[in-house]
Amino acid sequence: MAFSMQETRRLILEIIKRRGQVTVDDIVDELQRRRGTITAVTVRHHLKLLQQEELIDCPELRRRNSPGRPQHVYTLTEKARVFFPNNFERLASGLLQQIRLHLPDDGVNVILEGVADHLAGDLLLPDSSFEQRLDLVVDHLNEHGYDAFWECAKDGGYLLHTSNCPYHQMAVLDEALCSMDMRLVSVLLGVVPRRTESVVQGDERCSYYLPAENGGRLVQE
Repeated sequence: MAFSMQETRRLILEIIKRRGQVTVDDIVDELQRRRGTITAVTVRHHLKLLQQEELIDCPELRRRNSPGRPQHVYTLTEKARVFFPNNFERLASGLLQQIRLHLPDDGVNVILEGVADHLAGDLLLPDSSFEQRLDLVVDHLNEHGYDAFWECAKDGGYLLHTSNCPYHQMAVLDEALCSMDMRLVSVLLGVVPRRTESVVQGDERCSYYLPAENGGRLVQE
């Protein structure tokens, strides 16, 4: 039975996820049992593509217990974990709901501000131009799934855009998470931004305006 290249790679990821580590022979055997004829050459081709997409690690050599040449062993990367179901969003939503039930609004805000400070991490911004600092902040946000970029505004200020909300479904139910993102941007850049677009409000992205007068220096705490 023939099946598509995309489906083949998905099945290979499922096989590696279930077994932890596999060889080409392991994958061939299982795919043949489940879907029909497939060759080792074809499997290696798919593994190469998955490796290029950073979904599987570089293979390691494993010696056989029986006579024969060592085989390469393949494992998943952390990036591949997002392809499999998890309960993180439901857990986080439940935690936020319980926090709201047991704390006043200002107490919830304190907790979310603390989360923003944690997400800001230990990013150290050099004493350089604001644009260089923006580049570092964009890299930091992208490491956390925000798909961020910046551009110059017409009045000499700056616009920071985030095209992806890592917790969009939760933010729709509780806009306090949008305030958490405002805090995150403020902590990272040392300036207080003004939101001009919001995904929760129906815009294609979240955008933050940074005025020109703050563009050359950090606001002192």
